[in-house]
Amino acid sequence: MATTAGLRDAAAPLEKIPLETYVPPAKPSLIGLSRAELAARLGELGVPERQQKMRVQQLWHWIYFRGAQSFDEMSSVSKDTRTALAARFTVDRPEVVAEQISNDGTRKWLLRLPSGDDLQKAHEVECVYIPETDRGTLCVSSQVGCTLNCAFCHTGTQRLVRNLTAGEIVGQIMVARDRLNDWADRETPLGNRLVTNIVMMGMGEPLYNFDAVRDALLIVSDNEGIGISRRRITLSTSGVVPNIKRAGEEIGVMLAISLHAVRDELRNELVPLNRKYPIAELLQACRDYPGASNARRITFEYVMLKGVNDSLDDARLLVKLLKGIPAKINLIPFNPWPGSAYECSDWEQIEKFSEYVFNAGYSSPVRTPRGRDILAACGQLKSETEKLSARERQALRAMAMTD
Repeated sequence: MATTAGLRDAAAPLEKIPLETYVPPAKPSLIGLSRAELAARLGELGVPERQQKMRVQQLWHWIYFRGAQSFDEMSSVSKDTRTALAARFTVDRPEVVAEQISNDGTRKWLLRLPSGDDLQKAHEVECVYIPETDRGTLCVSSQVGCTLNCAFCHTGTQRLVRNLTAGEIVGQIMVARDRLNDWADRETPLGNRLVTNIVMMGMGEPLYNFDAVRDALLIVSDNEGIGISRRRITLSTSGVVPNIKRAGEEIGVMLAISLHAVRDELRNELVPLNRKYPIAELLQACRDYPGASNARRITFEYVMLKGVNDSLDDARLLVKLLKGIPAKINLIPFNPWPGSAYECSDWEQIEKFSEYVFNAGYSSPVRTPRGRDILAACGQLKSETEKLSARERQALRAMAMTD
């Protein structure tokens, strides 16, 4: 059983500093650019201002609605414009290095993100697709590594290499649609899409990469392109309080809080950022979150750690703390990872905890672990594929290219 004595050094820094910054390649991708930015690029190519709005709409449709992977596919765009665009830009997404498929159908992609034109400096992130009967959820990363060092999270053991760009964030969704054949006119039991929900719960702390996350999610939710409703997009934060209100005002998606403890002493250790933004301050930011209501409840994520935070006293205090906040509590059985000091709470204890919270009037679903066998479950992402041998990586990459 894990105890607080086994948690990470309380003197560890609360936030890591990025080791690198993004260096664009010589021919950058147009993915991730807003309409205004696309118009500016067309202006650089000599497209007259009076034509720019129409051309932007054409590009937007081909890139974000039809998923075009080259300018040659854009038949409604003039040949001269396509040639000029291809000379300066691409519509490249992150490269799929490896794909793993869990026994339960969960898919995890290791994606390469070149930095400049030096392949030796390419970075890698992971994103995960979770198919369910009523939805298909894509878990998207916002950083290479993570700013924070939460004690129970595998991703938090990594260095923070750099923030992702808006294009690299949107690109993960486009990769998923490419791999799942999920672009225009696709008919499925869920309607015409397999990827129906987005959760910013992959590698990284989204609110420490605010501008890129905002710009990416505004593209993702645009109804003339990728078109995923803001009510189907959830941004999860460990509690970067100053940016919570901004997220509500400037992005307007659903909010999730990685809470995991109801006492500052414990949360200081599990989520060290709590030493900067303690529970009371965090919950006040939730009460003030623009748009929060019974129809748009805030999700509080609570990982169940055996003997650490799973007592009925914890459940009682949790209910007390959330009074007045339109909330639901998402109980997450701890997903083990190599070297972790924790164990998952016993199932009987999880059920008791859930029952108490439910009887107090809060929805308290227990998240079914998905993708544990490929380290794709909550808190497990850490680009584990980096540890594979060159031969193993080459084989996985070949499989990814031929599937």
